[in-house]
Amino acid sequence: MRPHSGSSRTGSHPSIEAEPRINDPERTKAEILRAAIDEFGEKGLAGARIDQIAAATKTSKRMIYYYFGSKDGLYLAALEQSYSQVRDRERQLQLDDMDPGTALRCLATVMFDHHLGNESYVRIVMSENINRGRYLAQSKIIQQLNRPAITLMRTLYDRGVASGVFRPGLDATDIHASISALCFFNVSNRHTFGLIFQQDLQSPSYIANRRENIVQMVLRYVSAT
Repeated sequence: MRPHSGSSRTGSHPSIEAEPRINDPERTKAEILRAAIDEFGEKGLAGARIDQIAAATKTSKRMIYYYFGSKDGLYLAALEQSYSQVRDRERQLQLDDMDPGTALRCLATVMFDHHLGNESYVRIVMSENINRGRYLAQSKIIQQLNRPAITLMRTLYDRGVASGVFRPGLDATDIHASISALCFFNVSNRHTFGLIFQQDLQSPSYIANRRENIVQMVLRYVSAT
């Protein structure tokens, strides 16, 4: 007779084991890209380490290379993702539902806050400019990805001109560039500018004042009056 065991592993009661890892490639890739944007933004392409990205995402170097091919491939994907996040934020604004003046104020404000809250985006773009854009030039989607930003600005500007709120003769790409420059500088140069002029560029009062000043610069530049 076989001895009775009250804790048979083959019984009907489920054993207590660790939950199996869920195979979710898209989520894994998104997590890797988030960590990569931070790592490349902080250290640049040359200084960034795949080991650090793997550790931050609890994945492996092998998995990262499987998804992105190489360190350069991951860097390019991180750049594309950084721009994609900005464009996604713009698309969510539904500016066509606002009058032109309100829409432009909204766009400038949201872009200011997006840059402020995503320093890694600013830093990775700075890194690629140090590289003279040679990696971004290899992207097959970067123009298509960013073209909607100019279409959005042109539509908004044309509505403002048609309603007599904005002055005619301006270029939508130039307006977009001006907003980007004003928002970008506030983050890219915060340390040097703040040190030289002894200002706390991260204080709530400075940020609120700077945000409104940028909005006013943009609105007054395009204003018909």
